[in-house]
Formats: sequence, structure tokens, C-alpha cells
Amino acid sequence: MAPTPATPQEAARPQEVAPSRPGRPLPAALRGVLRRLGAPWLAAVLSMGAYCLALALHGSYPLGPRSRAVNDLGNQFVPFHARLWDLLHGTANGDLYFNWSSGYGVPFLADFFTYLMNPFSWLVGLFPRAVADFPVFLVTLASIGLGAALMTVFLGLLHPGSGWLRALLSVGYGLCGWVLNDGFADPMWMWGLVALPLVGIAADWCVRRTRWVAGTLLVAVAWAGNFYTAAMATLAMALVLGVRLLTAPPGARGDRLRAAGRAAAMAAVGIALTAPVLTVSLLASRAAQPAPEVLYRHRPPPLYQLAQLLPGGHGGSPAPNIFIGVPGLLLVAAFPFVRAVPPRVRIGWYALAAGVAVSFVWKPTVLLWHGLALPNGSPYRAAFVLSGILVMISWLALAHRPRPRELAAGAGLVALLAVLCRDQGAVSTATWVLVAGGGAATLAALTVLTVPSGARTDRTRTAVTAALTGTVLLGSAYTAFSVTAVRDRIAWFRPKTTLTPASLAVRAGLAGRADWPRSRTDPGPHEFANNDPLLLGGEGGSYYSSYVPAVTARTLQALGAGWYMRGRHTLSFEDPVGRAVMGVGSYLSAAHGRLTAYRAPHAPLLTVRDGPPPAAGGELSTVFARQERLLGAAVYEVPRLTPAGGAVPLPVRGGWLLPPAPLPAAGRKVAGPDAAGTAFTARCAPGGVVVWSAPWFAGRVGGPGGHVEGAGKYDITANAASVLGRVPADGKVTVRVHGQGWQVVPERAVGCLSPRRLAAAVGALRGPRTLTADGHRLTARLPRGAAGRAVLAVPAVAGWSCAVDGGPSRAPASDGGLLAVPLGRGAGQLSCAYVPPGLRPGLAVSGAAGLVLAAVAFGGRLRRRSRLRPSKEARA
Repeated sequence: MAPTPATPQEAARPQEVAPSRPGRPLPAALRGVLRRLGAPWLAAVLSMGAYCLALALHGSYPLGPRSRAVNDLGNQFVPFHARLWDLLHGTANGDLYFNWSSGYGVPFLADFFTYLMNPFSWLVGLFPRAVADFPVFLVTLASIGLGAALMTVFLGLLHPGSGWLRALLSVGYGLCGWVLNDGFADPMWMWGLVALPLVGIAADWCVRRTRWVAGTLLVAVAWAGNFYTAAMATLAMALVLGVRLLTAPPGARGDRLRAAGRAAAMAAVGIALTAPVLTVSLLASRAAQPAPEVLYRHRPPPLYQLAQLLPGGHGGSPAPNIFIGVPGLLLVAAFPFVRAVPPRVRIGWYALAAGVAVSFVWKPTVLLWHGLALPNGSPYRAAFVLSGILVMISWLALAHRPRPRELAAGAGLVALLAVLCRDQGAVSTATWVLVAGGGAATLAALTVLTVPSGARTDRTRTAVTAALTGTVLLGSAYTAFSVTAVRDRIAWFRPKTTLTPASLAVRAGLAGRADWPRSRTDPGPHEFANNDPLLLGGEGGSYYSSYVPAVTARTLQALGAGWYMRGRHTLSFEDPVGRAVMGVGSYLSAAHGRLTAYRAPHAPLLTVRDGPPPAAGGELSTVFARQERLLGAAVYEVPRLTPAGGAVPLPVRGGWLLPPAPLPAAGRKVAGPDAAGTAFTARCAPGGVVVWSAPWFAGRVGGPGGHVEGAGKYDITANAASVLGRVPADGKVTVRVHGQGWQVVPERAVGCLSPRRLAAAVGALRGPRTLTADGHRLTARLPRGAAGRAVLAVPAVAGWSCAVDGGPSRAPASDGGLLAVPLGRGAGQLSCAYVPPGLRPGLAVSGAAGLVLAAVAFGGRLRRRSRLRPSKEARA
């Protein structure tokens, strides 16, 4: 409870302050600033300290020997921050517009806006690249501290009261259930924890009819840091503002309408200031490969959802994680009984919390919270806003001095909730320790702090406040520790690291083989992270992002590369022709159990072809035909497969349907024809390379030189075209196939590649005399007499424009999914540049919003001057 206001006698006592120099007290203005900043600093220190203490007790990175439980963080966001390090230090292949390292060339600005705009992400530039995972941890830690500090400030605007107690409640917000279960793994989402109180402070200024320009800038900062969570925070604070206006004391209706109008205008201009973030990301999302279909199958049972209010557990089923610690829970439960709060206020705030909770589990409103699209993952990413609303309710209860019996009634509700939810998965031993032990200590402390001032001394108040502070610190740390311990036992959160001695050694080796832009150096297989090229360097095909262009994913898959997540995660080529077409001159392979570097014949990154591109037809139904078309030469024999033993397949259109065939256990041979799966034979010229292509096949395929494992599932997971060995001297190629369940094998799943023809085809391709890649630009001096078309080994994404010999810039065409530029006759120079779609209109909208903001600021200054200038009568 907030300390009792000082009596007149107490107020008359001289206040002790720390002297700035002997005999001189601090200026009153400075004392006021320190007093205002003290509570936010306390909230930040306590929340960050509790989180670090929990990690130290658990032994988690970076405060212990365990790797950090990072799931996607280790696999996606550390590589993105390593890319940011490269950009800050000028060592990246590309710039903010374009990324040459991933997906054989992909747009990057939308990735930057979505994954790297949390201001704390820029701390990565202050550390060595080899420890980029540490500043990623600092993003989470600093966001927790700043979110708690700003919530402390907002609570003071919501209702005046003790800054110390506001800080203690804000610790529950900084370490709420969403942070410990969801947000910690996604550093960009953590900005939502900051955005909610930022937008709340701006909305409060609208109620007070002040600081419209500053509030607009706060909205812009919130949206720029991460527009996804900022949209959730803005919607939540609009609801909070509505409740505040509706439950305010009866007054002029016009004042409420003016406050709402100011807030709407502030939000519109603030969001418009960040228009490039929205326009670029929106168009990139529309052009992206669609995510796997997501269904909202069922809402959690009511008791399971209510159990998420209790701290210390981690349920096995998805649900909104909303707990805010025992002090906040106790006060939220006591809020309906606090008679000092007007009934309309109690009803309004409880209705808001209940409505938001219901909106999290009703599909139409789930879509509303997530931008009208079900997320590919947890459908409860907006849960932090409900935690913030609960903290606001707890502060309103505490600021109105709940009586002991009102606190006791709240404690009874908490006890009833714990008993009703005792069998739920989110309730653990830690929950009982926190609710029973921490609840008793909190109840006792709040009871002492809320008694009339005459019944307690300053020393007692100080001791009780210190005890409550210790309870909050230790309870929050224990909550974070218990949740982390439970979470680490889940396979999805299994600890892993990305920056290891092995990956650092691979990066060093790739740097020594770099030959960009004359050829690509491909890190090869998906070995260390979901974005290996960003982590290791080079120019590979692996790329994992919500913004993978559909053109990129489908082009690479059509040419024989693999993908995961329906193309949201592309992979590098594993066959010689795919690498040659994309200009890969050096690559890594783990075919023999360890990563080994290899050289490969390759086409130039830019090739000059005669005449227009050949028309696509039915003959391009196989990967082999599509590769030959781009290579410009026939290099494959593509025989038909013929069943030759084992389980008998059924003929279907375009291939064979295989019955399930069990794989023999490792090291054990199983007798019988079915145990060997199904054998197929084909005939090719001796000495050729056997390439297997069955994108949607799941099972094992054995060939003349080894076997490959397929994990295909239409159209979620696509296998890459893979090498099975050499054609034997008798020209008979035998492959044995073991399918997982019923599987279809394409009739022309085998291609026999002639290395001699491939070398001749690559040697016949004409490249430029010089080629320069500078950021998002390519400049080439063409060979003498160049005519026809230039083909760039880059997926033909929208945003490119090219000019020949300084002529007008035009959008290039597509040749087999790659960029193609008509040259005409006698072309000598080609220049191409990439500009992200949506950037120019976004900058125009942002500029207009800036003019509006400047006009309002200038007009406000003129009005203030006019009010201060004396009238003619006064001067007379």
C-alpha cells in the first residue's frame, strides 16, 4: 500500500537530502528529478536482478554452464544479429536493402524492420562478433528493465501514490508469464513490453490535454521498435483509455470526446511517422511464401486458463501466459472489495480484464489481435497486454488503501483459485510455495502498510517496505527459475548454441575461400542454425524468415533445392548442376560425417545468352529438364525407373505407389523380399553421377554409392536433389527405396549426369569482363558484342531495376525464375539496383506526418507566446 500522506506536523519537519557539497543541499529541481527517477530505476534493477538471479541459480547462459534455452532464438535471431554486426562494421555482403548471403540473394529491409529494430539490438555492435549471442541476451534483459521502469511511470499517471510500491508491482509486469514463457525467446517481441506503457503515457497526456507532440513521438518510437507487438499494445491502450473515460467522474461530455479525438489523431500521426516500416513489411509479407495452414483448434478449458494467473508453472498445453506475481494477484483479487474505489470503476476495469481474456480464446478476436492472420506458433502472443492491465488494476487497488478485511477477502479468492486449479498442468510445487509463502508475507506487509500512520512508526514502515521488497525480488527470481527449469525439459526449448568453436572455425575457413562476386561460397547443409549463411558467412541458399519471397522459394525448389515450413525456410543445393547454375564455386558438405570443403564447376554470376529465353513447355516437368534449360545444354540422361524386386509397387500416373516397408535396424540384416523395400533399375552411360530427385518422398533411398534420408511431405517439406553415387561399369543403376507409409516415387526420379558435359556447358557460358556488387547494386562490363539477354543467378524478386549503357531503368524479366535483362545489340555495360517495394510511398507518408507534427509544434509555440504577451489595455 502507498505510505500514508504526511501529517501537517510531519510535513513541517526538515527533509534530509544528500548534499551536493558540504553545507549546500541539492537544488529543489534536481531533488524532484531524482525522486521521479528513483522508482523507475528501482523497478528496472529489481526486475533485471531477479531474472539474472534465476538464470544463475539454474546455471543458464550467460550466468552458468548450461546453454541458453533458446529454441528459435539460437536458430534464427542470433544469425540476424550477426548480420547486423556485419552491417555496423562494414563487412556484410549487401546492405539494409539487399542480402547477398542468404537464399542466393534476398531482400533484407523487411527483416531488419521486423527482427532488428528493437533499439537494444544495436548493442551487438559493441561486442566481438564471436559472442553475438550475449548482446542478444542483453536485448531481453534490457527490455525487461525498461518495460518495468516505464510501467512504474505510467502507474503514477494512472493514480498518484508511492513510487516504491509502484515499482514493486511493475516488477510483476517485467517478469510476467508472457515474458518467461514466450517473449524471452524472441528479442524483437520484447519491445512490446516497452511499447505498452509508452503508448499508455501518451494516452494519459491526451486525457490531460498536454504534450501532444511528445506523445506522438512516443507512439512512433513504440511502433518503430516492433510494429507487430506495438499494434497489440495500441489496441490494448485504446481499450484502457475507453474505460478511463467512461468511468471518470461525471463531467462535460465534450471533454471526453476531445480526449478521444486527441488520442486518435496522436496515434494516426505517430503511426504515419513509421510508415516505411509498415509499407515495406506489408508488401514483403504479401510477396512472401505462404506459411503452412494454421487452425485454431480449441480454446483452453476455463480452469486451465484461470490457472495461468498462478505463478511458477509452465503448462503443457497452449494458453495465454498472464501471471504477474503474488503481490499483483492478491491486489487484483482484492480490487472488487475495495470500497474506496467507486463501483463504476471496479466494474469497468474488471469488465475490461475479463473481456480481453475472453478475446484471447475466441477465433475472430484472436485474428484481430494478430493482424487478421493466425500466427504460425502460439496464438496467444498478445498475452502481455492482459498482464499489463492486471498490473494497472492491482495498482488502483493498492493506491486506494485497501483495508485489512478487503485484503483478506482478496487472499481468500486467491486461495480458492489455487484449490480449484490444483490439478491443472500449470500448477506445480513452486506455485504452492509462492502462493502460500509469498502470499502470507505479502498479505502481512500490505496489512501493516495500510493501517493509519499513527499506529506505526517510520522505522516499522521502513522495515516492512524492505521486507516486501525482498519478498518481491526473491519471489520473482524463484518464479523465473521454476519456469525455466520446467521449460528446459521440453524438447522445443532444448538448450542449444550457435556460436561454437566448430562454427567459428567454419566461418574462418569460408572467409579464406571467398571469391565474391565472381562466384559464391556456399556454407552448404543446415548444420548450426536456421540461417547458417548469416552466421558463418558466404553466399548460400539457406534462409529462414517470415519474408522469404515466394519467387525465391518456388524457383529454388523447382531447380532442386529443398525447403522446410512450406518454403519459409529454404535450403542450399546438394547436386552439381544446381550449384553450377547458381554460380557456387566452393561449398561445404557433410556427406562423410564431417564438414568438408569442395570446389565445383560453376557458371558466372552473370551470363550473356543469345536470343530470347526458350518457351517453357511440358518437357520441363522434371528438375533435370529445368536445370538444363537454365544451363543452356543437355547434361543428363533421364531414364524411366523399372521395378526389379522387393515389395511390389502399384503404377500410378507419373510414377509408382510404394506400400510401407520397415527399415532394418542398424547393424542387422532382415531376410525376406519386403525387408529390402522396393528395388528399381535404370540404365545409363557408365561413369555418370546418379542424382535422385523425389521432393515429397519420406523414407530411405539407397544407390550405387550410399543412401539418403528423405523427409518429404507435400507441400510442407521438400527434399533436395541428392547424389547417390556413380553409374557402375555395366550401366545398370539400382536404387532401393524404403517408404515411411504409402509413398509415391516419380517415374523419372533418377538423372545420370555427365561430368564432362557439365564442364563443357559451364565453360561455354560467357560471363562479364568485370562484375561489381556494391550493397544493393550490381555493375557489369559486358563482353564485346554482347547481345540477346543477360541472366543473373538471382531469384527474380520484385524491386529490381536495370539499365543498359546508361539508358532508362526498367524492371527485368524472369528466365526460369532468375533475373533476365534484354540487352539489344552491342551492349557494353549493365547496371542493376534494388529498392524495396513500398519504401518510397512509405517515406512520402512519413514526410507528410513529419510536416503535420512540425506544424502542430509551431502552432502550439505561437499560442503559448500569444498567451504570455500582454494585451494593449494591459500595456496602457
